[in-house]
Amino acid sequence: AKALRLSGGDHIHSGTVVGKLEGERDITLGFVDLLRDDFVEKDRSRGIYFTQDWVSLPGVLPVASGGIHVWHMPALTEIFGDDSVLQFGGGTLGHPWGNAPGAVANRVALEACVQARNEGRDLASEGNQIIREASKWSPELAAACEVWKEIKFEFQAMDTI
Repeated sequence: AKALRLSGGDHIHSGTVVGKLEGERDITLGFVDLLRDDFVEKDRSRGIYFTQDWVSLPGVLPVASGGIHVWHMPALTEIFGDDSVLQFGGGTLGHPWGNAPGAVANRVALEACVQARNEGRDLASEGNQIIREASKWSPELAAACEVWKEIKFEFQAMDTI
């Protein structure tokens, strides 16, 4: 990731924390900081072994993908914020009404989470409630919530410290 940033790359898969490409949350957050921030303090718990000053070197967009769907949106919004790429493959194409309604469901979920975050709500504890509230006025999101309610990926993270 550092080499990509130094060479002018614009995006890289950074790990997702949720979905099927799970990684350790703190390590992923440290990785995202290295990609986007101008100055990053040493923090071994986040996989950052020395302070790094990127000065004005352009950042790299973190990409999250792999088994993500509307129920993951609160966590994705909390982890990656506004400057990221969220690739919902099956989370869009698996919508029972087709691709376009799948995209609408993801966008409605994203906008609901961003609005809730900006209002000061806690996405970690209120995330499911935020999605349920938004699904009341979006039939596309309601259908997606029904499809993805039982999907779980249960395994140990591989990239641990």
